Amino acid sequence: MKANKGNKVYTITEGQRKFYVDAGYDIMDDEGQVIEYGKGKTVPYAKYAAVKKELDELKAAKDTEKPPEKSEKQSQKRDKKEDGGR
Repeated sequence: MKANKGNKVYTITEGQRKFYVDAGYDIMDDEGQVIEYGKGKTVPYAKYAAVKKELDELKAAKDTEKPPEKSEKQSQKRDKKEDGGR
């Protein structure tokens, strides 16, 4: 496993993992997938990733929904304009 922070990358053991996480290093497995994010960031990346995923899902759901029908008030306003405001 590797510890990565900025341009520094160290090969570490499981026993060193907590030390490097506490020092702000992201921990990656041998395939390059992030296992754990380092502490001390403004927003913990794990929380950011969860919020981003939820936002993307909501945007996708919103895009598939039908646009809302015009409200009754909007229809009445349009009808008044067509009648000359009477």
